[in-house]
Amino acid sequence: MDKVILKPGREESLLRFHPWVFSGAIAQVSGRPAEGDLVGVFSSRGDFLAYGHYQIGSIAVRVLSFDEDVLAPDFFEKMLSRALQVRIAAGLHGSDKTDCYRLVHGEGDNLPGLIIDYYDGVCVMQAHSVGMFRCKSQIAEALIKIYGNGLKAIYDKSSGTAPFKAGLELVDGYLYRAPGFMDDEQVVRENGNRFYVNWTEGQKTGFFLDQRENRAAVGRLAKGRNVLNLFCYTGGFSIYALAGGAVHVDSVDSSRKAMDMVDRNVALNGFDPSLHGSFCTDAIDFVRNLPDGKYDLIIVDPPAFAKHRGALKNALRAYQRLNAAAISKVAPGGFVFTFSCSQVVDKEAFALAVFSAAAETGRSVRILDRLNQPADHAVNIYHPEGEYLKGLLLYVE
Repeated sequence: MDKVILKPGREESLLRFHPWVFSGAIAQVSGRPAEGDLVGVFSSRGDFLAYGHYQIGSIAVRVLSFDEDVLAPDFFEKMLSRALQVRIAAGLHGSDKTDCYRLVHGEGDNLPGLIIDYYDGVCVMQAHSVGMFRCKSQIAEALIKIYGNGLKAIYDKSSGTAPFKAGLELVDGYLYRAPGFMDDEQVVRENGNRFYVNWTEGQKTGFFLDQRENRAAVGRLAKGRNVLNLFCYTGGFSIYALAGGAVHVDSVDSSRKAMDMVDRNVALNGFDPSLHGSFCTDAIDFVRNLPDGKYDLIIVDPPAFAKHRGALKNALRAYQRLNAAAISKVAPGGFVFTFSCSQVVDKEAFALAVFSAAAETGRSVRILDRLNQPADHAVNIYHPEGEYLKGLLLYVE
């Protein structure tokens, strides 16, 4: 096995179990590892530190293990079993009200570069590294073992997430299908609400599982209110608001496919269609052109405005403008749920952008709650960068 040897003193982060080795920390590479190969990481004194996937870029090694268990043939079975036990402990797997959850959340489950979402027997996998992409057959075999007869299918959706490299066949497709299972879509339950999930055509793996608890919070506050759901995707917040007793809900997204799915989800849950409006348009333009006070609960859940640090300044300005529009338009005594899923935007920076937006409107605004990602999107305590979703619940006078 090829070796990565660190510069003196650069092993400290690994001794604290941080799962990344940056290229600037490397003194030399012994051998000629290809991207995605398993390498050993050693200190300048020759002490073993970790095993991980080698890659080209600022993050040179993504650590899989700080001991030798990564070399065992049952490594992925063991790691996926541990991840499943966490979901069982969190009350997700086996629940009679929820049958969808994230099984693997990258570094949060000590499998950096890997995402697996579970939809009532269907596992949708996304590899974010060459190493994990090359391990997809082993991962599929492990999933079949841990789920047994309950597994309906495994779908690899890595074409949009794995780094483009010569020799990689980045074509999405099924790694496994149980006999007779031919669907690309099915209905899942989340806290008793039902949703269509299409993993082949939908965004990400088909559904945004990270907002489950925040959707429930919207449901608890929606009774008797007119609700606006901006950047609604397939209507997760909208369905919870209707189930919570909202007077009316309007959903806004620029994707026609997403809006069609919203309408299907409204019908699926048996709601009166007159209680819901669908608007396929730009969400930012929509909220700016609203009359004041039409809605007394507004959800602002945009896509990531910054995917790298170079875009951070522009992203913060965009969050400020968007939140200023929502805060200025919401009815007195209303709520604004506002979120950022941009990993490079930390909690403090996001809160400051929202504070600046509130100050711009001149309205009295209180923070009632700070919102984040749920238990199945766990954060490795040694990898705080994994805490990407942040939100605020605002009360606006």
